[in-house]
Amino acid sequence: MTLPLIRCITAASAVALCAACAPAGRVILLPQPDRPTAVVVSTAQGSADLASPYAAAELGHKGELQPAQSSEAEVRERYPALLKLVPPTPQRFTLNFQPGTSDLTPESAAELDQVVVVARARSGGEIVIIGHTDRQGAADANDVLSLERANAIRDLLVGKGVRPELIEPVGRGEREPVVPTDDDVPEPRNRRAEIVVR
Repeated sequence: MTLPLIRCITAASAVALCAACAPAGRVILLPQPDRPTAVVVSTAQGSADLASPYAAAELGHKGELQPAQSSEAEVRERYPALLKLVPPTPQRFTLNFQPGTSDLTPESAAELDQVVVVARARSGGEIVIIGHTDRQGAADANDVLSLERANAIRDLLVGKGVRPELIEPVGRGEREPVVPTDDDVPEPRNRRAEIVVR
């Protein structure tokens, strides 16, 4: 299973007084606030699965891997320069729509300026817009509507000066409800777009 955006630190050890004792390299898996992470570290001598925060693999001088465990305190102390390179946690917004349309509710339309402010404050400023629907209507029509909703927000953001190449609109239809309902049940909280600014 491939998990997106895996964060880890790889650092070669400095020459040590006891070269036989010190690992030749180390991989540490960092936690990611909004999803679980995992990574497999492999050499010709074997592999190690890192699947929990601060799990580590130490590389021996002959290519062998040894499991290890680090901690937040150790990582902050040993790798401050590398931690400065870790991108900030994505910021998320949820905007809601009028029934059956790609028109935002007035409350949600008022939040668009905050999305722009957050995007401009980041070095990347990339925005992913994921459109959703409730379960009213046919599933294929909801697929189309969810993408229309994502594109409508994209157009509004471009109108506010966000570069279009930084925005990725995606439609998920009725597949990922916040509130599960039976078919053809209106649910305002499911008529939404999730905006991820990274």
